[in-house]
Amino acid sequence: MCWYCDNPEGDYYGDVVRPAIARRGWMVQYVEPHGPRAPFAYTAGLTARSRPELVVTGLPDQSSAELLDAAARTLSEPVDAGQRLVLGGRDFEVVHVREPAAHLFVAASLYGPRLTALQLVYPDERGTWPWSRGFRGGRGGQPVLGPRGSS
Repeated sequence: MCWYCDNPEGDYYGDVVRPAIARRGWMVQYVEPHGPRAPFAYTAGLTARSRPELVVTGLPDQSSAELLDAAARTLSEPVDAGQRLVLGGRDFEVVHVREPAAHLFVAASLYGPRLTALQLVYPDERGTWPWSRGFRGGRGGQPVLGPRGSS
């Protein structure tokens, strides 16, 4: 069940979002899979620290939260689209999210046009990237939200 469903009279931003960001500097928002759409998660709060928000698609909630928390803590230096990283022993490539407001709803409502985002894209269990032939992406796959490289 979603927070809104459990708290119809509540204020999600006042009760959850702003306190979490004040406590940790960011929060992770998970979006459940729906039909063929893959699940995804993203940060909200990094924009206030002059950093892009981070997003990952296709992972379960706990894995997404752990990855994004680790990335938000460790990626203090700027990273560029196309850059390869190792986080938690796993390979990632950074992709610039073309339309972050279309995906990062909470962050978009907090930061408006200042919002920028980077996606952490990972290979499948065979080492094949989502843009390569033969990628096996699980339920809903791993949608890539922007072009590879520095564009």
